[in-house]
Amino acid sequence: MRAFAIVLALLGATGAARAAEINAFISTAIKAATDELLPPFERANGHTIRASYAPSGALIPRFERGEPVDIFLTDAPAIDTLIKQGKIVGGRIDLARTGIGICVRKGAPKPRCVDARGAQARAARGQDRRSRRTGRRQHHGGAHPGCIPAARHRCASDAEGQLAAGGPNGRVSVLVSSGEAEIGLQQVSELLSNPEVEVIGMLPAELQLTTIYSAGVTTTAREGEAAKALIKALTVPSAALIFKARGLDPT
Repeated sequence: MRAFAIVLALLGATGAARAAEINAFISTAIKAATDELLPPFERANGHTIRASYAPSGALIPRFERGEPVDIFLTDAPAIDTLIKQGKIVGGRIDLARTGIGICVRKGAPKPRCVDARGAQARAARGQDRRSRRTGRRQHHGGAHPGCIPAARHRCASDAEGQLAAGGPNGRVSVLVSSGEAEIGLQQVSELLSNPEVEVIGMLPAELQLTTIYSAGVTTTAREGEAAKALIKALTVPSAALIFKARGLDPT
């Protein structure tokens, strides 16, 4: 009986060891996909994922201040930088890519310039409706600062362009759905996550910027094996279907 009790205790310890608490820093641009992908992984493996969502520019300073992070799921340039600094294990894993989309508030009239052949280009050039708050034409961009100077260069003299902060509380789509802006430019995966806006197209090729989102395990990870298992779960064919449905093209 004593031996049986010891065996039971060892089995319990083994089960506890398999259940990990994974600290994950994740870009808001892939949140709609990970919201669907993480819970099944947790249920299947008994792990808990503590996910923090923000753009990489907000996540990396927190990591550098000492917050525990096992895995980064964010833009590829940020992952590459952390690899070069020796903070992420080499060999990033690319998950999906997305481009910059154009949105208007759900149910709002589309800009006059919208037609079947040249809508995206003209929208990007600032030919949009006037802001209800200022009376001036206005568009917002979050992810592609280069779009705004290019767009403003082609705008009428009274057009406004403004960069918006990223993250769940500063999404470009929120500014559009609230009426602060008439047109928004941001990664289409983020725009599609807001049901109160409508995506009317993508930026034209000469202004487009494609962002790759990748995964990497930190060199200080407390749950490195569990983090690797999570990356594997994010690269299976069924995960690719979810990325695709959320405006992200699997790599």
